[in-house]
Amino acid sequence: MAEVRIVESPQAGGALVADHIVSQILVKPDYTLGVATGSTPLPVYAALRERSAAGVDFSRMSAFALDEYVGIPLEHHESYHSVIDREVTRSLGLDPARVHVPDGSLEGIQTAGERYESALTGHGGVDLQLLGIGTTGHLGFNEPGSSFASLTRVKTLTEQTRVDNTRFFDSLEEVPIHCVTQGLGTILRARHLVLLAFGEGKAEALAAAVEGPVTASMPGSAIQLHAHVTVVVDEAAASRLKHDDYYRWAQANSPDWQQL
Repeated sequence: MAEVRIVESPQAGGALVADHIVSQILVKPDYTLGVATGSTPLPVYAALRERSAAGVDFSRMSAFALDEYVGIPLEHHESYHSVIDREVTRSLGLDPARVHVPDGSLEGIQTAGERYESALTGHGGVDLQLLGIGTTGHLGFNEPGSSFASLTRVKTLTEQTRVDNTRFFDSLEEVPIHCVTQGLGTILRARHLVLLAFGEGKAEALAAAVEGPVTASMPGSAIQLHAHVTVVVDEAAASRLKHDDYYRWAQANSPDWQQL
């Protein structure tokens, strides 16, 4: 069972996760963080920026992104190269050479997945992977039906995911149809998974991922197969969890050394 931490707000969740990341960096300065995009991880990045301003050195940290759209320019405001550069690389003072995002350019797209897998394995993998969950239950851009053994590859987005992501674009027509995403098998290789979910709109998918059956119809349920998973949610996202009383009890009585 995942460790479920119910927090009062997204900001509190971001601070909790950021403090854990900082504690790991103090021990291992060349820590590798798996970074996600969208609005869910923004409180974590904001809290990390605060720690950076307070003197924490992130310059030796490496980062690997979960995914990238296919066919939009790198300089596009909503390309994940641009998002990670704004939210993580520049704001935390990372070496750009240590920050990796899948290649979504049309030229060479047939081998984009294999190249990213090689980069990940050559680096030695990810220490902590940040994850959000979509309303379809997707992790990264692994939509329902994705194999739990899948590796980084090109995927077709569901229309619901495109509609959900329209808020980042001027219209639905501008939202790409294809992406390069780490597979569920790739994600499960990370040494620690931290799944974040905030807001009532994520409650149904979150409950299915954490407490429902393990099934490819709910990609988020793949987290149940991992040995070290922490789920950080606010009250609204936790509203459909059946065992929330136990999660709160365990959280209140966890050992001092057991942060996440």
